[in-house]
Amino acid sequence: MIAPVAAPKVVASSSARRRLRQLRRQPAVIAGLVVIAAWFALAALAPVLAPYEPLEQNIQQRLQPPNETYLLGTDELGRDVLSRVLHGGRITIPAGLAVVVINSIIGWLVGAVAGFAGRLWDEVMMRVTELFMAFPTIILAMAVTAALGPEIRNAVLALIIVRWTNYARLTRGLIIEAKTHEYVDAARALGAKNPYLLFKTLLPNTIAPVVVYGSLDIGNAILLFAGLSFLGLGPEPSSPEWGRMISIGIHFFDQWWMWLFPGLAIASLVMAFNFIGDGLRDMLDPRTRA
Repeated sequence: MIAPVAAPKVVASSSARRRLRQLRRQPAVIAGLVVIAAWFALAALAPVLAPYEPLEQNIQQRLQPPNETYLLGTDELGRDVLSRVLHGGRITIPAGLAVVVINSIIGWLVGAVAGFAGRLWDEVMMRVTELFMAFPTIILAMAVTAALGPEIRNAVLALIIVRWTNYARLTRGLIIEAKTHEYVDAARALGAKNPYLLFKTLLPNTIAPVVVYGSLDIGNAILLFAGLSFLGLGPEPSSPEWGRMISIGIHFFDQWWMWLFPGLAIASLVMAFNFIGDGLRDMLDPRTRA
């Protein structure tokens, strides 16, 4: 008896090798992955790595510049900036990831149904989407957060409410374009029902663009969350959140370490996610494959 040929495994292995070759040609992506992995590790191990509790006050040591005892200095209440930056990653990073994951799911489903159903469903869903898009994102997020109250959960909810629209428009366009392909007509001719066509035939072909956009959007979500915190609409004032630390630091501008280090933390994360998003776009775009 002749053994079956394991062609899919060979194809998968070849595809993986091609992806690795593309990754090696993009040092910016590798650098981004290293930075993000480092921040994830620092945030996860913050209770162990932080030399002090993030809320621990030592008024006698307030506004100390970076030194041997306080590597990144202290703030206006004598709290260790390094400890607060490390613990801040446990707030800002999960908030940004939660916003993007939930937004992508909501927008993905809304855009898919609108693009596939068309006609009245498309009109209603897209008019609602455009209604949300008519307002500046940060202004609408501020209004929602102010109405719900300044809190981490409410800030995340506000960003979810205002940020799903981009994913819906992207997915809708992808679905409408994919519906014109011959493989959809072939599946319909073979008796495939609408749910099967949508969830098994069309939606899988929209995953790659949505993932690429989501990887780029994480940086925006982190910036928006930090912006709400900067304006006092995020975590409570004592919270070691990066945007809130910068907001306090601008009142002590001469004490540059209070605002510089949380600002560098935000900048490094945003740039790293942008590097990865650009790399994923190049790797998943058929026109750039080697």
